[in-house]
Amino acid sequence: MEKRKFIKKVCLLGDGAVGKTSLVRRYVYDFFGDEYLKSFGTKVTKKILDLDEVELTLMIWDILGQKTHRSLHEAYYKGAGGALLVCDLTREDTVRHLIDWKNDFCKTVGQVPIIPIANKSDLDWKVSPSVLDEVSKAIGRGFIPTSAKTGEGVENVFLQLGTAMMEEME
Repeated sequence: MEKRKFIKKVCLLGDGAVGKTSLVRRYVYDFFGDEYLKSFGTKVTKKILDLDEVELTLMIWDILGQKTHRSLHEAYYKGAGGALLVCDLTREDTVRHLIDWKNDFCKTVGQVPIIPIANKSDLDWKVSPSVLDEVSKAIGRGFIPTSAKTGEGVENVFLQLGTAMMEEME
């Protein structure tokens, strides 16, 4: 029996330099580079997930994190089926800003699956568990630690999001 095929748009959201581009590179190409690559606008990358009887193509939109470009964000969000909210565990402000990222995103797309990611888990954490707990309550879901450098949790978060988006369709 042929698998059912779906295509879903996924947005990676968060402040600049939290590791969004590195997460995509680790997930799609199994590659990590230490250099900082500032994203301009958005970059779209494709990855196919095999979910039992479904073949899900993720169109991953790596959206620039600079707040000065907020007017562009709404256009990038349209049509998204889910999002990964990415913060940097070495910078507390990036964690707190995820509440605004989520609210802005949901104003455009409504309620879709969203998973908060605590990236750079391989480094010394500068964010207290109480701040993570406070923000996760505001977002409505707990953080999943990831490291684009080591690969920890990266495959898992995309799989979880893909599965959640498919469950939304049932």
